[in-house]
Amino acid sequence: MNTFGPEDLALLAAHDSLVLTAGDEDREGVETGMVLVRGALYVRAYRGVGSRWYQAAREHGRGRIRVGGITREVLLETGDPGPAPEIDAAYRAAYGAAAASLVVSPGARAATIRIAPAPTRPS
Repeated sequence: MNTFGPEDLALLAAHDSLVLTAGDEDREGVETGMVLVRGALYVRAYRGVGSRWYQAAREHGRGRIRVGGITREVLLETGDPGPAPEIDAAYRAAYGAAAASLVVSPGARAATIRIAPAPTRPS
């Protein structure tokens, strides 16, 4: 899977949340907290794998993120919780114990999405 470049990583690190839209259609998207672990971007659906936006991410496998006024086409990788203990720790560090408790449950861990930049489409 592709990785974000230094400029995008700096942009992501400077923000607490992003707006995620799954699929190619123009939809409003959902704002969600995010974390960076080992240079990879992760989000979790605190309601677990049954949440609507997690299901859309799994179905489409691609979408868009908006952060700080910038929009990027991305790939959405579901089914692999990634380095779960490190993601848990990153959520705790970023959002504190109360907020992190929503996204470190077994259900939320199962609904981890790794987000990577989409390959550039030929013109």
